[in-house]
Amino acid sequence: MSRRHRFVVLGFGCCLQVIAAVAWHPAIAGDARRQQIGHAIAAAMEEHGVPGASLAIVNHGNIDWAEGYGRLAATGDDMVTSETLFQAASISKPVTAAGALSLVEVGKLDLDAKVNDLLKSWKIPDNATTKEHPIKLRHLLSHTAGLTVHGFPGYAQDASRPSLLEILDGKEPANTRAIQPHLKPGYRFLYSGGGYCVLQQLLLDTTESPFPQFMQTRVLAPLGMSHSTYEQPLPQTRAGQSAKGHREKKAVILGGCNVYPEMAAAGLWTTPGDLATFAIDLSKSFTGKGGKLLSQNTVRQMLTAEKGTYGLGLAVRGEGEALAFSHGGANEGYRCLMIAYPATGQGLAIMTNSDTGGAMFNDVVKLVGELYQWPKSKP
Repeated sequence: MSRRHRFVVLGFGCCLQVIAAVAWHPAIAGDARRQQIGHAIAAAMEEHGVPGASLAIVNHGNIDWAEGYGRLAATGDDMVTSETLFQAASISKPVTAAGALSLVEVGKLDLDAKVNDLLKSWKIPDNATTKEHPIKLRHLLSHTAGLTVHGFPGYAQDASRPSLLEILDGKEPANTRAIQPHLKPGYRFLYSGGGYCVLQQLLLDTTESPFPQFMQTRVLAPLGMSHSTYEQPLPQTRAGQSAKGHREKKAVILGGCNVYPEMAAAGLWTTPGDLATFAIDLSKSFTGKGGKLLSQNTVRQMLTAEKGTYGLGLAVRGEGEALAFSHGGANEGYRCLMIAYPATGQGLAIMTNSDTGGAMFNDVVKLVGELYQWPKSKP
């Protein structure tokens, strides 16, 4: 996950080739809303220099439709489809949080246990504050642990990559500093990808399973997220299914993408459809309508803000019918966003293969919300 998170207003350029492809796609032509959204995305991609994007729309508790736009790489001919893989970046965190909470539900972890009592291979460095106010699992999930290291730039395909322990200690070849206490635990929200690296080590120590295998078993397979994996680097057998990351001016990242050994924080490869599936299941659990992964009580805890507007792995806002949960993502060369309204079973997931992709999101979300009549928060 890179350090850039702000999404700016959408501009409408004109890309005749992409717009024509959207307008005449037979699956789109019969749905005016889908066609209008497709036109807006194609225009925004041209305006902001985004080679490829993918979108899934949730309506009435189901995936209404999913569609890919543009190209896997600006210099190639292969087109993005609804099954194209993108780096989910920080949207890896709420999916990881769900995996951790699945262990809480079976009694293998405790939200309010001291993290250092659970860690075996490594310990969070103690200071006077943490000795009196220990860091708990709840703190890691809600970014209230007061830990350092906001995000991660990843590693080039041909670069030396650190172990998780080297990342935690900030030792070469790690390219980020050591993860250490900075603020009093529970004091306030302080976004920390470093905290999710601690969580990754905690899950490794607890289950003694490789992290991608743990997440496959506990979350991805049970939800049928068949296009998703936390494997880093992405296996060669799946590389042809992935969108290549791009800098500004459609410059492809060397090797196609960076590698993120910080898997819990930034390592998920997935599709908007799979993210929509995840959001739908949380929404069903929240409303008591049969979610598969977590209980209603657990999901309600996820969607209760601890500090600021962040719960256990997700940002939350609004209340009642207008309650929404969301998370954005920003790895090098990728930008993405997931948002859902549990009460109405609505939402979307959008993923792009460019550093400039976030510039599309505000107006795409606004347009989808208007066309599908999403709930509006009270002034």
